[in-house]
Amino acid sequence: MEPFDLNSIPSKKGKLAIVTGANTGLGYETALSLAKKDFEVVLACRNMIKAEKAKTSIKAVYPDARLKCLEIDLSKQSTVRTFVKQFFLHYKQLDLLVNNAGIMMTPYEITEDGFEGQLAANYLGHFTLTALLLETLEKTQGSRVVMVSSLSHRRSHIRFDDLHFKKGYKEFAAYAQSKLACLMFAYQLDKKLRSKGYQTKALAAHPGVTLTELIDHFSLFVKFLARIISPLLFSSTEKAALPLLRAALDPKAKGGEYYGPNGFREYQGAPELVDSSAASKDSSAQEKLWEISEDLTQVQFFK
Repeated sequence: MEPFDLNSIPSKKGKLAIVTGANTGLGYETALSLAKKDFEVVLACRNMIKAEKAKTSIKAVYPDARLKCLEIDLSKQSTVRTFVKQFFLHYKQLDLLVNNAGIMMTPYEITEDGFEGQLAANYLGHFTLTALLLETLEKTQGSRVVMVSSLSHRRSHIRFDDLHFKKGYKEFAAYAQSKLACLMFAYQLDKKLRSKGYQTKALAAHPGVTLTELIDHFSLFVKFLARIISPLLFSSTEKAALPLLRAALDPKAKGGEYYGPNGFREYQGAPELVDSSAASKDSSAQEKLWEISEDLTQVQFFK
């Protein structure tokens, strides 16, 4: 596979992207790179103060950046719907949707919608967001949806008998399930798009191992240790964003593809096509998860 050169991607002036969780970490680096390519970027964030700071920071690096901050809390279905209404007040096109926002290994929570917290924020919120924006994506020629997964998906399966961990919560297991769900959704969405004759593509990516604010819920000792060893073992956030950017921008990328670092165990390296677990490619499980997700969120993709 040919290497990906971000510098070779031409200006995307006139195109519009949404990046969820764009105020920090992978989302910030992705939004910055897209802005540098002249996308107008909607910074879709839970905290508007942090979103405005990110906007200012991006403008300091690239003064010509076109940016708009809109509030969204992916863990709450109501705010996803409010975000979409606000988006439509300003825009009639959408070239790229990067579903990046996430939380990791948080304390147990059942959201106001009755969902386990990590599944709600990482997966179900993005499921609803994508459904509500799909018509606009389809009307925008060459549009893409990029779901952000994780290496942790390999250590998970979908707990169809206890999706929300009501029988015993394990932080990592819940996180891994949510990221497996994101990947399965990308695969199944692309299949359905192609079967319906849609031109929009759905892809997925994972960043390898990097240090972001996702570790905020870890112990002080773990965070201290991580910051010491991270330069030795982990990718910088800027490099970790490259698989996301390849899925989003590579003109040769195809729907249903999954990108990640090509180094040892995919921890870091150049962004290339990577494989995923057998569980992620289980068609019957993908379809079952899709049906459950539509029922839980009360949205339908293809009416």
